[in-house]
Amino acid sequence: MIDIKITAHTLSINECLSLAQDLGSGGIATFIGTVRNVTQNKPVVRLEYECYESMAVKEIRKIVDQAIARFSVRNIVVHHRTGILVPGDAAVMIVVSDGHRDAVFDACRYIIDTIKQTVPIWKKEIFEDGEEWVSAHP
Repeated sequence: MIDIKITAHTLSINECLSLAQDLGSGGIATFIGTVRNVTQNKPVVRLEYECYESMAVKEIRKIVDQAIARFSVRNIVVHHRTGILVPGDAAVMIVVSDGHRDAVFDACRYIIDTIKQTVPIWKKEIFEDGEEWVSAHP
């Protein structure tokens, strides 16, 4: 099962877990990327995420397909926010489930690292004294 969503609405870990869970999966790994309140010693007021949605979904699908082939996992959920987020908000949720813990951990890490490198989702950090577009690379 694969579920990919880009949305301006609040993300739900319960929804993501429910979508990824099946009785044959003995392991579930999650990654939740949240908005920090400080970056490079500057207080963060908010983040603004923009994306080329159709291309982002296609690129995430490629990453998910690669993770399935590489790590032999079955169920992957990737939900990503767009719009304005404040410190504490979840920006991305990834849930991977399958029968083996090593595979789900490795697949989860691979997915978030590759999303940050290749998917057309852009982040602008807004500080008290200015703003800055953030590089897509971790």
